[in-house]
Amino acid sequence: MKTVLFVGAGRHQRRAIQRAKELGLRVAAVDRNPDALGLAEADIARVVDYADADAVLKALGRVKLDGVLTVSADSAVPVVAAIAERRGLPGIGVETAHLMTHKVAMRRRLADAGVPQPRFAALRRLSERRRALDEVGVPAVLKPADSGGQRGVFRVDSMDDVEAHLHEAISTSPTGEAILEEFVDGTEMNGIVIARNGEPMPLTLSDRLRPPGIGFGVGWIHVYPATVYGHQLEESERIAAYAVKALGLENGIAFPQLIASPDGRVAMVECAARIPGGQMADLVRHAVGVDLVEVQLRFALGEDLPDALVRPRFEQPLAIRFLTAEPGPLPTGRVVRVGSLEKVLAFPGVVQAETYLQVGETVRPVRLDGDRRGYVIAVADTNLVALERAEAAARLVDVEVE
Repeated sequence: MKTVLFVGAGRHQRRAIQRAKELGLRVAAVDRNPDALGLAEADIARVVDYADADAVLKALGRVKLDGVLTVSADSAVPVVAAIAERRGLPGIGVETAHLMTHKVAMRRRLADAGVPQPRFAALRRLSERRRALDEVGVPAVLKPADSGGQRGVFRVDSMDDVEAHLHEAISTSPTGEAILEEFVDGTEMNGIVIARNGEPMPLTLSDRLRPPGIGFGVGWIHVYPATVYGHQLEESERIAAYAVKALGLENGIAFPQLIASPDGRVAMVECAARIPGGQMADLVRHAVGVDLVEVQLRFALGEDLPDALVRPRFEQPLAIRFLTAEPGPLPTGRVVRVGSLEKVLAFPGVVQAETYLQVGETVRPVRLDGDRRGYVIAVADTNLVALERAEAAARLVDVEVE
């Protein structure tokens, strides 16, 4: 029996671990959190800081590994690449992992390759703020160079905004670096691209809608297929594939994010080398019938990937509505009761729904990805009807707060 190592064992990893076991694999998993849900599902579980490749390998001792991977955890991608190289396992390579997790390095490589993207400037200290703002202009987005979950991300409209938020953006970055990027208005899209033997194949492109206010960076609704069309759709798919190639991903799943402007422009926001979180694997499964977890497991094991596993089997319009508060269907406050999802699941078109809410936790206005406390997925003949169904079903979630 082959053994695969999951680096990170949180909520998103848990379902992937269960799928790996369904496929007849033995699973080892590591996470710094002893209560990580995936650890209880693994055959071999270790509590260790997975940001440290040496610590992970030491914790596993003499366990023979046939593959290593992560799901959703961007910070684990470089560690997975390092472990793969040191154990002689299939992987994307340390350099590619760096390029696809460090936004400054990514932007510079994409610029060298001529990929259209927002103007940008790197910052490590407050004294660089004026130079960066002169290069980028306003409005702009300030973010850590290498973090995730929308932590330390701010829209800035003035020098005062940069001064107010730069320390948090830098302190959230493990390498102590921030990036200022031009704010590009338009339709933001999530892409899924599968690269096989150096040839990237766009699989899905969906709208990523964001709330107004301080949580502007959080994806709170996904709609498939994307609402762009014609030349702009073709250009979006071309840029997504070209960026994956430029960043050096030979074999793996890529997660490019793009913005299509009303003037016809398409810009690359960023491109990750992993199965994304935010129910994107569920989106792909319900929308086109491709199992991204099985695909990633085969990549990790160095197995062949026939067309039957990676090409769309059908096309089903859908929408995902995340459960958020202010704005969103959830109330804010300390949770005292979480009701059944029976009414939600019975709503026309709903194919999947889940809540992460627990009695005693506090629901806050949406600012970070972690403020999404569940989701509803609905299908229909069109993406707009699917969105209407998902919105209506989300309002049926039964939660009481103090």
